[in-house]
Amino acid sequence: MNNMINDGFVRVASASPVIKVADVDFNTDEIMKLIDDAIDKDVSILVFPELCITGYTCADLFFQEPLIRSSMEKLVILKKYSLGKDILFVVGVPIKYKNALYNCAAVICNGKILGVVPKTYIPNYNEFYEQRWFSSSETIINDTIVIDSEEIPFGSSILFRHSEYEDLCVGIEICEDLWSPLPPSTIHAINGATIILNPSASNDLVGKSSYRKALISSQSAKTITSYIYSSSGFGESTTDVVFGGHCLIYENGTKLEENKRFMLESTIIYSDIDIDKLMADRIKMTSYSNHLTSRFDSEYMVIPFDLTLKDHNTIDRFIDPSPFVPNNQEKRSKRCQEIFSIQTLGLAKRITHIGCEKVIVGISGGLDSTLALLVCAMTYDLLGKGRKNIIGVTMPGFGTTDRTYNNAISLMNHLGVTIKEISIKNACLVHFEDIGHDPNDHSTTYENVQARERTQILMDLSNKYNGIVIGTGDLSEMALGWATYNGDHMAMYSVNTTIPKTLVRYLVRWITEYKVGKDAKAVLLDILDTPVSPELLPPDKETGKIKQKTEEVVGPYELHDFFLYNMLRFGFSPKKIYRLALKAFDNQYTPETIKKWINTFYRRFFMHQFKRSCMPDGPKVGSICLSPRGDLRMPSDAVSKIWLEEIKDI
Repeated sequence: MNNMINDGFVRVASASPVIKVADVDFNTDEIMKLIDDAIDKDVSILVFPELCITGYTCADLFFQEPLIRSSMEKLVILKKYSLGKDILFVVGVPIKYKNALYNCAAVICNGKILGVVPKTYIPNYNEFYEQRWFSSSETIINDTIVIDSEEIPFGSSILFRHSEYEDLCVGIEICEDLWSPLPPSTIHAINGATIILNPSASNDLVGKSSYRKALISSQSAKTITSYIYSSSGFGESTTDVVFGGHCLIYENGTKLEENKRFMLESTIIYSDIDIDKLMADRIKMTSYSNHLTSRFDSEYMVIPFDLTLKDHNTIDRFIDPSPFVPNNQEKRSKRCQEIFSIQTLGLAKRITHIGCEKVIVGISGGLDSTLALLVCAMTYDLLGKGRKNIIGVTMPGFGTTDRTYNNAISLMNHLGVTIKEISIKNACLVHFEDIGHDPNDHSTTYENVQARERTQILMDLSNKYNGIVIGTGDLSEMALGWATYNGDHMAMYSVNTTIPKTLVRYLVRWITEYKVGKDAKAVLLDILDTPVSPELLPPDKETGKIKQKTEEVVGPYELHDFFLYNMLRFGFSPKKIYRLALKAFDNQYTPETIKKWINTFYRRFFMHQFKRSCMPDGPKVGSICLSPRGDLRMPSDAVSKIWLEEIKDI
């Protein structure tokens, strides 16, 4: 097996069984029921709470030999119960080692106890008195203990690695370990763990669940791991505290699943975690380079385990169809504010550095040029310069419609910028004659002549007014090469260069709601409602409406932005991205449609790298950037054969 199995997805679960304090028979039965439930759901890895075989709240009963002996007997029963079952699970159990008692997590898989990990940080404050019963593993060098006549690895520096899928590597920390200044999971991750299991017994207090989630979110993000957390629930003693049975699954800072706390019955949650996604981030992040490992190079013991990872037909997790756009309105608003601030500050620095007073922007009445003009307006407000220093240029051509022309003029009027109107028709007709091109031949030449004529006008105006040309093209267009080389592809500073088309729309909508007056708002709403088009081909003769619609030619931008994000952010294969798209768009597009456009995406992405190799400067606003000086170092003559052949096989 390799990481192509199930595209790197591993199904995990967190369970909180109902228990009875010190009733190891009852507790073991509940654990076995939940194991069976997990197996029915094709779960590969499952974690139970801290000391779940005995119950966490046994207190001084932990000094009683019958309880410790009985719990070990039940551990052996669970080991035997696991034989022939394709699942790795972790249970909490008290274990005697030499002259002390330890709060431990036993890792069991297919009839074997793979290892036992004792708790490192033993809390002894407020309501916790664990040091009364348990010792810390801090001084233990990895050793072995005998359970059921077998020597079992014992220690806190143990990892459990899949025998064939080496990126699937499990580390264990127990409850308080996470709350410590240097959690064991940090060292586990540096030494290769991609999954952290935390069997816990964290009582509930007002506000504690939020803190707990913040802690797990932060730790999973810092360590770039999937973090599966299980806490004790109903049945623990309520003499002084209550345990809500909190179960959580996080991945690199993002919550995938959470249960409802304070239930009277056993609970279990499931999710598919993405090991490939974690590894992609680690490979990019030099903090995970080998030289760092030596600083924490304790004597780790790596225990192999065999487990058949099921190739699920469906992905059991939410896949965001709009990865560039937060689906929460409050987060989306904050994101838009931040992006707009980055754009305006970037442009402000460039204007200040050059010392120019003027900027020149081509205004088409479309989304991209609208956003660029709005950025210019806010930048000049920020700098305390008059908006009349912004020269907006509308350049009607053969494809310009009344709708976009009127919107362009209206918007510039409402924003109070200097307006210039220069038709490109005559200049293009002369140029057609010069190069011997028939104006009735609406080929690429026909379109690109217009785009380059517009750019020439803007560049010449920048010389005339001692200003700079502001580029309007966005990230999605650059990814697809949907720009005329040395036409709209070129500018002196490009403010939208790292903003994908799906986000451009939300940015303009956010500005419409929060940054402009009533009159400008009406224009912006109509621009938002206008089909995306370069307007380089004549409009419909009967209706006068836009005939050339970009998304009918190259495909839906929401699909291309999805492909782009997953390709560059995580390096996923076309096959995996296709599978993610099926889940994300959930019957919005047919499989054939997704396959068609993902093929278009990869073909165009490779074909048009030469345009990106000389793209203008512009501010990076998000995790995906195509700048050849920054994030994407890609040769212009790379061959796309591997990617396109994989798409053929889908």
